[in-house]
Amino acid sequence: MNRTSAGNSPDSFAIDGIIGSSQAMQQVYQLTQQVAKSDASVLLLGETGTGKELIANAIHQLSNRDNGPFVKVNCGALSESLLESELFGHVKGSFTGAVSNRTGRFEAAHSGTIFLDEINSTTLQLQVKLLRVLQEREFERVGDTQTISIDTRVIAASNRDLMDEVNEGRFREDVYWRLNVVPIEIPPLRDRREDIPQLVTFFLNHYNEAYDRYVVHISKDVFTALQQYHRPGNVRELQNYVERAVVMATGDEFTMNLLPPSVLGNDPKPVKPRGGKPVDLRDLNIMLVKQGLQDLNPTDGNLHAKLVESLERELIHQVLLACGGTQTKAAAMLGINRNTLHKKIKELGLDQHE
Repeated sequence: MNRTSAGNSPDSFAIDGIIGSSQAMQQVYQLTQQVAKSDASVLLLGETGTGKELIANAIHQLSNRDNGPFVKVNCGALSESLLESELFGHVKGSFTGAVSNRTGRFEAAHSGTIFLDEINSTTLQLQVKLLRVLQEREFERVGDTQTISIDTRVIAASNRDLMDEVNEGRFREDVYWRLNVVPIEIPPLRDRREDIPQLVTFFLNHYNEAYDRYVVHISKDVFTALQQYHRPGNVRELQNYVERAVVMATGDEFTMNLLPPSVLGNDPKPVKPRGGKPVDLRDLNIMLVKQGLQDLNPTDGNLHAKLVESLERELIHQVLLACGGTQTKAAAMLGINRNTLHKKIKELGLDQHE
């Protein structure tokens, strides 16, 4: 832990490489420091783009295992069979394509830390093997009978509420309690908007150096727009906008025209008849295109129903994003029953989209 930098109070906390001094992040820093020196399993919870990997790395660097390896695995990027081999290794001939013995990530992380990102993506079958590693610190490679013992700390992360996953029968409760020894919730950027100027400045300096640019001035309107915008992609999305601005800037100032329309709030105003005159269908077509509803035909007698369905789909999608995919929270925010929300998600095709 670093006690900190200019602008922070004597009692504030900071962690190298992580930007933000808001109260919400202070709590994360303090808990990270407290848990780091132990070997307890840690479960990081937060929406996509909030910086869970940064916190996982900080826990490792602040621990007594900092001289050991820090091994990262994205559980959502591989199929069940490939993930099993990736985590536990395999022996030659254990399956088609296994032309030699391979060391798994758990074994490679011996004396260090393994970070299992998107742990909610693992299957129930694989979770059985994970449970044994969490309890006994031992496993066998795929296709082998020799037991391998390890000394590896486990940090897991999920962008979904794992208890909801347990209740839905998609995640084993015993694995959940083994992982959830110390939970740390990483706040979304909308809950720490005061950190945005500091983040923008940091990313601006980074991309100026990366692209050999000199965008050193920032319009006050830019900060205002970024702080007011509801950012579903969190810090990662903000970083993307700053990189875009550095690349597209023609001068040395980050100005409003460098922000995408969604941040500027350029939503089209509803078309209203003027003086009793009928709405021009060309104007209505333009409005639908701007709203991303170009597939709807203004001359279709079922336009109202289709428009309501489209808007309902977008509303539920945005609320789910805001709630990190947790249906219980989303239903409460929408003021509807959870079963009703689940039914709506299936009817609107959001289950496949999500």
